[in-house]
Amino acid sequence: MAAPIVGPPASRLAKDLTLAGGTAATTTIPRLVYGTAWKKERSADLVYAALKTGFRGIDTAAQPKHYDEQGVGAGVRRAIAEGVVQRKDLFIQTKFTSPSGQNHITPYDITAPLVDQVHQSVQSSLRNFSTTTTTHGAGGQDSRDISTATAYLDSVVLHSPMDTLQDTVTVWKTLESYMPHQIRHLGISNTSQAIVEALYDSMATKPSVVQNRFYDGTYYETDLRAYCRAKGIVFQSFWTLTSNRKLVGSAPVRRVARGAGVEVPAAYYALVVGLGNVTVLDGTTSEVHMKQDLEGLEKVGVWAEDQGAEDWDAALTEFRGLVGDED
Repeated sequence: MAAPIVGPPASRLAKDLTLAGGTAATTTIPRLVYGTAWKKERSADLVYAALKTGFRGIDTAAQPKHYDEQGVGAGVRRAIAEGVVQRKDLFIQTKFTSPSGQNHITPYDITAPLVDQVHQSVQSSLRNFSTTTTTHGAGGQDSRDISTATAYLDSVVLHSPMDTLQDTVTVWKTLESYMPHQIRHLGISNTSQAIVEALYDSMATKPSVVQNRFYDGTYYETDLRAYCRAKGIVFQSFWTLTSNRKLVGSAPVRRVARGAGVEVPAAYYALVVGLGNVTVLDGTTSEVHMKQDLEGLEKVGVWAEDQGAEDWDAALTEFRGLVGDED
């Protein structure tokens, strides 16, 4: 196991982002968040490895079809129990997934009213991310108990808009009822800009995050990312590496990799983060790549602020052009 990356990042590029909206408490999100989709029975071990390597953000979903949220929670508890990390230093995000996105195994009664489905899903997630507390009983013996009383989720994302805006609003308002103590921020995924604008304009709790694909099939979400930047919403990109082979191998990425002395994926992630108010879901199953990605992002940031400043600016400008961003 690689030694964990300790201490706050020295560069602005790798520094955590502060989430707007949501609870009054300050919540930060790392630039690289460990993605847990499709990890299945390996979820607990991979999450533990990611935390031990230095990841401090975890993304999952209450959707057994593609995620093992219970396993993710087990990995988090193991890391906390072993002193690898404290809960307060983690960003944990899960999702409410509608019945259309579930299979035969669901975290809620699929025949229940929508509001009840949301409550059951949230309670299931809170149980999965409850930590073991220790109390001292008679004779000083430890009594361990797992309770949702003090459990909380840093962010809950609506996995995709519901079939109607009315139902989307119903889910959102139900999630709001858990704020600010058990849910701190809300977001939405797999969405259009129109839905994000509707939630931002009409809901008491504004979206703090938007999680969408980042690839040429959606034109790299240029307009939506611009809207998010203007409103202080963090854009979380997924499919960032696997769906962009041409972009990953592009000239600006190679230029940053050579200049900063990092692996190509780390240079690429750095440029995506450099687009502004973006975090990247990184779902690698390799501990070596976990370390390279985390350390590489920081290394690029330090290089970009020192001897590589001119090369970084030129590479980022060219990269912006490739994904359709205006200067």
